[in-house]
Amino acid sequence: MVHLIDDDEAVRHALAFLLVSSGVAVQAYESASAFLESLSSVQPGCIITDVRMPGMSGLDLQRELVSRRIFLPVVVMTGHGDVPLAVQAMKAGAVDFIEKPFSDGTLLAAVREALARYAHESLQQNSNNEVQAKLQRLTRREREVLDGLISGLPNKTIAYDLNISARTVEIHRANLMAKMGAGSLPELVRMVLLARAPGERGK
Repeated sequence: MVHLIDDDEAVRHALAFLLVSSGVAVQAYESASAFLESLSSVQPGCIITDVRMPGMSGLDLQRELVSRRIFLPVVVMTGHGDVPLAVQAMKAGAVDFIEKPFSDGTLLAAVREALARYAHESLQQNSNNEVQAKLQRLTRREREVLDGLISGLPNKTIAYDLNISARTVEIHRANLMAKMGAGSLPELVRMVLLARAPGERGK
């Protein structure tokens, strides 16, 4: 689903017609506020928004979505002379910006990229949720051994730090790898680091 936000009625109708004609489901909104008011029923997908609109701008909308922890990919449409604003939008997380007037192909390519980004991130989030659920099933000692492994410590060092035998570390390591469904140590490290929040990856 593409959520199209533009205060120009003619532009909304033209772009909505193009998207529907290309087999893409679309919901149009006359303002960022109107979109936000519909959030409870918004379907997954991406957002195409004009950067300059009365009231809440496209940049303001991006900030509001982030504050609400809604991470739909955003494509920003910008008029001539608004490229600096578009750059700000990109820095704020927009997938792309397209400058008016743009071709049908340019818009459709941006939409395909945004929808592909959403699909990829959804799969990654589902995978991360599964890893988090598996981490919750580890015992306290298994998590301690895991932290040592993530830090790159050998079994003997982990054993010394935890005041247990190296053999016990090996047992915990085997158990936690089985629980996590990891076939190798590199696979285990990779899945845990990807599932951790960016600020936690150094821990």
